[in-house]
Amino acid sequence: MTGQPNNVDRLLTGLESQAEQGEVYAIASESTAISFEAGELKSAQVDETSGVALRAIKQGRVGFTATSGHVDPELLVARAVDSARFGDPTDLTLPGPSRLDKVDTFDQSVADLAQERLVEIGKEIVERLRSADASGNIGVEIERTVARTELANSAGCTVTQRASALQISFSMERVRGDDVLMVGAATAATTLTDEYRALTERVAAHIQAANRPAEIASGRMPVLFSPSGSFVLWLPLLMALNGEHVQRGTSPLAHRLGESIVDAGLTLWDDPTVAGRPGSAACDDEGVPAQRKALIHQGVARSFLFDLKTAALAGTQSTGNGSRSLFSLPSPSAYNLVLEPGETTYAEMLAGISHGLLVHSLLGLGQGNPLSGAFSNPVGLAFVIENGEITGRVKDVTLAGNIYALLSAAPQLSQEREWVYGRYHLPHVLIPELDVVRG
Repeated sequence: MTGQPNNVDRLLTGLESQAEQGEVYAIASESTAISFEAGELKSAQVDETSGVALRAIKQGRVGFTATSGHVDPELLVARAVDSARFGDPTDLTLPGPSRLDKVDTFDQSVADLAQERLVEIGKEIVERLRSADASGNIGVEIERTVARTELANSAGCTVTQRASALQISFSMERVRGDDVLMVGAATAATTLTDEYRALTERVAAHIQAANRPAEIASGRMPVLFSPSGSFVLWLPLLMALNGEHVQRGTSPLAHRLGESIVDAGLTLWDDPTVAGRPGSAACDDEGVPAQRKALIHQGVARSFLFDLKTAALAGTQSTGNGSRSLFSLPSPSAYNLVLEPGETTYAEMLAGISHGLLVHSLLGLGQGNPLSGAFSNPVGLAFVIENGEITGRVKDVTLAGNIYALLSAAPQLSQEREWVYGRYHLPHVLIPELDVVRG
């Protein structure tokens, strides 16, 4: 980030001379990405990007501008200050200096990963999936990123953070007549681990199990969600706990802090302190210290997710959850969602189901009105369970229900947990009764 610190100082000085409050957010990143298509290496590229964003608060309104590449400090400051005339009104106060805890967000071994090593990992994944089914169309995406962000504001807050990330996603699509099978997975970490291998083995097992077709009739039955499949249950909760929806009054939980909203066996954390996860950080993108907090504790709503803007509108304090990209103002977002495990093993859950479904993925998540908790989604990958055994893959089936009702009706959580998309640490979830609609 050559020359960046001087630019940050000049930009902040300019903002301080023309606005009541000012903030400079600068980022520089370098990435190496490779992709496989139809099982063959398609592309490999290296990118370097840098940019800076300014937020100016003048006469109670927010101005914002951002640019990548070359920075003209005087012009950028003028744009930010001028835009405040047309910006949203605000009562937010930028944070001053704070003591920040050390959080593991950078691994030099990831920063040093060569492109050749990424290609080797991609080939390893392709070979394993081909061994499960040579007829499928295999795609792999791998990206290694190193980023440095710098934040400085007129209240005296200055923060520099460095992060590494290795993101790996892969999929297989197989077409046999009118039968289309799509399976895949994704993971992310700040360091290189064997997690992708375990994920590849799991997907390969799903591909082989999907060769056995099965049928199921409509009805209410037990549904066992894998950690990835259970995301349909947590997405509406995450949205309802977001300060954006809370301050607008569109969240069904807006006035329910301190109330029981789901079963007492459920405790959900937002945890920015987890080592090795790209969702972790010492502070948010506004300089507010990050904190581990229970969003739901033993079924009771305990905390919302606020950034500075939504907290000011709601008449409360930021929870340190401001997240941004270079060209956008901050908005509330979780770090790492961590659901406390249960006492039953996955094997015990499976063995206890005489007739039901095992669901690994659903299609169309987030469509309709997810804030209400209601959902109706076709299964992507699901298997029939008979007498505690997985008998085969089922298609053309839809699951329907309301997550608040389902999570209040004695759901079971497994002892085992898995990282989903690298940011959600989730157990298997058994819903005792759920509507399953055939066709």
